[in-house]
Amino acid sequence: MRFNKASAIVRKKTFLSALLILILSLFTLFVFQNLILFFILILISLMLLTVNVVVISRRVYDLLGTRLMLLITLAVVAIFIVLIAVLLNGSIYLTEHASVIDVLLSSTWKPFSNHFGLFAVIIDTLIVTAISMLIAVPVSLLTAIYITEYAPSRFRNAIRPFIDVLAGVPSVVFGLCALLVFVPLVRDTISPFFGIHTSSGFGLFTASLILSIMVFPIIISLCVESFSSIPIALKEASLSLGATKWETVKKVIFRASGPGVLSAIFLGFGRAFGETVAVMMVIGNSELIPNTIFGNGQTLASLIANNYTEVASIPLLASALIFVALILFIVVLIFNICAFIVLRRASRRWKY
Repeated sequence: MRFNKASAIVRKKTFLSALLILILSLFTLFVFQNLILFFILILISLMLLTVNVVVISRRVYDLLGTRLMLLITLAVVAIFIVLIAVLLNGSIYLTEHASVIDVLLSSTWKPFSNHFGLFAVIIDTLIVTAISMLIAVPVSLLTAIYITEYAPSRFRNAIRPFIDVLAGVPSVVFGLCALLVFVPLVRDTISPFFGIHTSSGFGLFTASLILSIMVFPIIISLCVESFSSIPIALKEASLSLGATKWETVKKVIFRASGPGVLSAIFLGFGRAFGETVAVMMVIGNSELIPNTIFGNGQTLASLIANNYTEVASIPLLASALIFVALILFIVVLIFNICAFIVLRRASRRWKY
């Protein structure tokens, strides 16, 4: 408040000074007829007026910028609301012709016969996501720990760019690599090792493998940032008390960076749950619950991608696919809300 009042007083004095100098310049011109002095006074007056206008303009620009940022923020919130409204509106046609309970609990997906059971697809999605996270989380945490605490500085500086680049690789590239590497590996080596000799290589386990690799860079990068932000004093205090390096990691670093690690895991889950192209290329695309994890399956996201070509000809199928998208949206929203609650509680518990 004091600063604003002082600024207003300065602007008022500047304007009055410019006005007085302008009057004096006119008096100089008509009374003394001194052109040089007249131009000098006019120049000074213009400079004072310019300073005053610039101060006012900065306030206007600041006000406009604040309002613009508020408008953009409201637009982002509006996009969220519009997205929910569009998905709900598109799903109404399906709910008018079929029971939501039947859709969620039935395993029969035959869109040309007006059967839109999603139970098998939901189970396949949960299986693929769970297996990929079981693989990705331990590997990512151990990798992040090694990079942060054990790796030489040269190796650390060399490996970080590769991890960051891996996070930006298009999913179709991962899917192509899975077709060339993981499908033969699962078909010829992994599934026979578990006594299954009829696997084609396409299936839930193959999709889980490629998903876990796609999740690696996200979890690793976030965990490395979280581990690196731990104050060095905490580590030195633990080591000075006689703790080993691993004991310091387990009891100090993990505890202090708990919320950051949870955030990385939650973000990785969101990536795995909604991934489409890479999964669609290797999962087998069969709407059924397989007897083994090496059998064919289908996820919610790949179901939408596989059936979008028939949407224009079958309105009920279009509504069903929009309903699938609504399920994806709601699940991710609920998971993010739960993650937010867990992170708040973890932040209160693991303060340091």
